[in-house]
Formats: sequence, structure tokens, C-alpha cells
Amino acid sequence: SVTKQIFFFAIPILLGSLFQQLYNVVDSIIVGKVLGKGALAAVGASFPIIFTLVALLIGVSIGFSVVISQYYGAKDIPKVKNAIDTMFLFFFGMAVVVTILGIAFSEQLFRILQLPENLMPQATSYLNIYMLGMIVFFGFSGINSALKGLGDSKTPLYFLIVSAIFNVVFDVLFVMVFHWGIEGAAWASILAQSGAFLTGILYLNKTHQIIQFSPLKLRFYKEIFIKSLKIGVPAGMQTTFVALGMMALLGIVNTFGTDVIAAYTAAGRIDALAMLPAMTFSQALSSFTGQNMGAKKIDRVLKGYRSTLTMTILLCLFLTAVIVLFGNELMQLFISDSNVIAIGKEYLVIVSSFYILFAIMFITNGL
Repeated sequence: SVTKQIFFFAIPILLGSLFQQLYNVVDSIIVGKVLGKGALAAVGASFPIIFTLVALLIGVSIGFSVVISQYYGAKDIPKVKNAIDTMFLFFFGMAVVVTILGIAFSEQLFRILQLPENLMPQATSYLNIYMLGMIVFFGFSGINSALKGLGDSKTPLYFLIVSAIFNVVFDVLFVMVFHWGIEGAAWASILAQSGAFLTGILYLNKTHQIIQFSPLKLRFYKEIFIKSLKIGVPAGMQTTFVALGMMALLGIVNTFGTDVIAAYTAAGRIDALAMLPAMTFSQALSSFTGQNMGAKKIDRVLKGYRSTLTMTILLCLFLTAVIVLFGNELMQLFISDSNVIAIGKEYLVIVSSFYILFAIMFITNGL
């Protein structure tokens, strides 16, 4: 059935996104428990800036994935390869731009966001190092989009599982053993993601030999690029506005000091995990829609939308209940400070009441 097809396609994407989020979650847990609330607040202050810099890419990656799936559904393999080439050229170019902007204006961005002076050195150091890894973060996003467009949502999950495990190992090694501080957490994420990206390239070439992706032999196809942008930019703009909203909110949060910033950081990690079903089921629906539009099966597209929306709303109701009942326990995973925990729980209860509305928005955009 349509419901089963989308569900079993979405679950690996959901698990993959979960493991991808674990980069930030593990960093925050180890930083918060080992280095304290000041370091946790510094990491948290960096995340909305990173998210804003890459927000448009998130939507555009969906557009490329849909275009790849349409060509693949129509069995037009040459255009599949052309779309993958174009996507990676764009992603690599954007990675260079984001890296330069992030490093050049990191301190100015933190000052605009009114980050307390005592957090500035740690936050700037963490962000600058994290920016150096944009090329592999964008690259692995391209691997994900390509494989999803080819109907393979399971393999990226395996890469992410191994990568997330290495991230934990590197976090413990760099932060707890070598005592590299907050910088160690940033390097751990970069090294772990680099492994996932390189493995992804090898797998893509071995499994889909007719495509033969090579970073040094990429070609750009304007028509495919424009087609992907038309699909992806609306979703990307939505994500960008969400990111800008997060930046504005962080600017307000920062005026309340370290405790509130740390609480917002820990609660934000939990909130991000809870939002994953809506976001990943939307991606699954996009790929499903692309393949069925390519095959001229419009009725299945409408059935897919209804079933995906129902599944996502039920998941959001469950997650809201978990957060309301166990918010304190979830916060304690990140920090031991009772004041920070209380502030974080209050935040979670409020935001979780809107999860259903977010589900409707994301799934409708994935149609």
C-alpha cells in the first residue's frame, strides 16, 4: 500500500536524520556535563548562525533530490548523472562561500546577537572551527540527496550510524581525554562527517557505476539547476525564515545571560529531535511524489499526502506527551544545574504544543 511504502521509505531517512542530529546532541551533552553551562551556552549560541548559513541549502537539496528521482523514474540515466554533477558543483561552491562568510564575520554576528562578553571567546572559536568542515557537511548532504533521489534511503543511514559512533568516540577523546575543550567537540564533528562523506562517494560509484561521480570531473547544467531551484527554493526560503526567526529569538535569549542561553541550547536539541518526524516524512513524500509524477500516477500522489499527514500528526502527538511528562529528565541529560533545567522544561512545554501545526506545514510543503 501507499502508506507502507512511504512509511518504510521514511523510517531510514528519519533514523538517518536522528543520527545526524546526534552530532549536535552528543556535543552538547559532553560539553554541558564536562565543561559546564558556560561552554554549553557558547555551543548553543553558534547553532542558529550555522543553521541560518546553510538553511537555503536544505530546501535546494530537496529540489535536487526530486529532480533526480524524476529522471530516475523516467529511466533517463544521463540526466540523472547531469543532475548529480550540477548539485555537487553548487553545494561545493556554497560550502566555500559559507565557510568564508562564517569565519570572516563570526565575531560581528555574535555581537549583533548580543552574546555576553564572557562567552565570546569560546563561541567564536567553536564556530570558526566548525565552519572549516562545511565542505564535508555540504558534500554528505549531496550524497544523501543523490541516494534518496535514486530511491535508496537506507544506505545513508548506515553511513550516519558509523559516523555518529565515531563522533562520540572523538568527542570523548578530544574533550575528556585530551582536554581540548570546546574546540575538541568541533573537530570531532568534522572528522566523523568527513568519514561519512568519503565513504558515500565510494559507495555511490561502486553501486551506481553508470553515474561515476568524481569531484574533479563535475559539469554544470544550467537547465537542471534552474529546474531544481524552482522546486527547492520555496522550501529553502521557508527554512531560511525559520532560521532567521531562530536568530532573532537567540538575540533576545542572549540578553538574559548564561543560564537562559544554556537552557535554550539543551531544550533546543530536544526540540530539534522532536521535529524530525515532520521534516523527514516531508522529504520522503517529496521523493515519492517525484517518482510518481515521473510515472504519471497522480492518484498515488494524493493518497501519499493523506497517509503521510496522518502518520506525522500521530507521531507529533506522542512526542508532545513525552516532552510534557518527562521534560525534566530529558534536560538532566545535558546539564546538572537545577535552574537551567527548570527554564528548559518550561520552554519545551510551550513549543511542543505547536508540533501538530508544524507537521501540517512541512508535509504540505513536501507534496
